[in-house]
Amino acid sequence: MERQFRKSLLEWLRDSSRLTRLNAIEEESPLSVSPPWLGIAASASTDWSTKDRKGREVRVALELLSRGDEPGTDADLVETIEDRITAMPAGQDGFELVNVHFLRARAQRRSNNLRAILIEYRFRILEI
Repeated sequence: MERQFRKSLLEWLRDSSRLTRLNAIEEESPLSVSPPWLGIAASASTDWSTKDRKGREVRVALELLSRGDEPGTDADLVETIEDRITAMPAGQDGFELVNVHFLRARAQRRSNNLRAILIEYRFRILEI
């Protein structure tokens, strides 16, 4: 169920007309794409089943890699990503998204003027 959820999340993000500034939205760090791009840095799931339905609590860390001199360079892009994630519809193919919860974000300046922003969320899903 976690794999199906990640696929749906990436498709939802790719379908956003407000995220066309990104060169890629991928399952992992794209090897041959220049920044800015968004990828799943890590994910993990635990059981969140009920008496009659299989469920998962899925934690996903998304990494936004970009270039810029100023710390707030991508603040508007991060806000757009967060808005899109929280607007993901509950009804999905094979599962129902019960809730979305922001966990944390952190930013890191890297060499060659790169900036990495990690955004972590918790999603609770039930199988249909």
